[in-house]
Amino acid sequence: MSLETMHLHGDLMVKYLQARRQVFIVSKGWRLSETRGMEFDQYDTPEARWIAVHQDGEVLAGIRIAPTTARCGLHSYMIRDAQLGLLQGLPLDPLFAEAPVSDTIWEATRLFLLDTVPAERRAEVQRVLMLKMAAAARDEGADSVIGIVPAVFQRWLKRIGMDAVPVGPRFELDGDRSQAAMFNVSNATAPQI
Repeated sequence: MSLETMHLHGDLMVKYLQARRQVFIVSKGWRLSETRGMEFDQYDTPEARWIAVHQDGEVLAGIRIAPTTARCGLHSYMIRDAQLGLLQGLPLDPLFAEAPVSDTIWEATRLFLLDTVPAERRAEVQRVLMLKMAAAARDEGADSVIGIVPAVFQRWLKRIGMDAVPVGPRFELDGDRSQAAMFNVSNATAPQI
C-alpha cells in the first residue's frame, strides 16, 4: 500500500497500524506514538510503502519500506537517523560503515508477525511477507533492502529463498539479539497467493 493506493484496500491501512500498535506498544511495551488505537511515527510518509499479509479482514503480519533517500523534516531513515544520534533507544553504531543513501537501497522497518498467527502457519506467513516486501522494493527500483532484524536472520532467510549479509555488529535491542542486514531483493521471487 501507498498513500496513493490505500483507498483501494478499504480499512486495511487502519488495521495494519492497529496491528503495529498491538505488537510494538501493547506486547513489546515500546514507548511509541499512538492515536486512536494506531501506532505510527515520522517514517510513515508519502515515500513509504506498507506491506500487510492479511486473511479474512485480519492483519497477520506487516512491514514498512522506504527509500534511503527519504527526507521528512530533520529525519531521513531510521538506521541513518540512529547513526546520526537523532533516535533514542537504538545504538549509535548499528552499521560497520556510514549509512547508505541510494536510489537502489530501501530500508525495511516495523517488521511484525502477530502472536495470534498459529505456529503451523508462522513460517508461511513470514515467507509471504518477506517475498512480498522484496517484490514491492523491486517495483520501486531497489535491488537491496537494509534493516535491523533478529541476529539469526540468515537461517530463516535460507528457508524462504532470500539472502542477506550482515552490515553491522550484533547488539541487544529490547531483550532481543539484533543485527543490521542488507537483503538482496533482485533475485527473490514473490510467492503466488
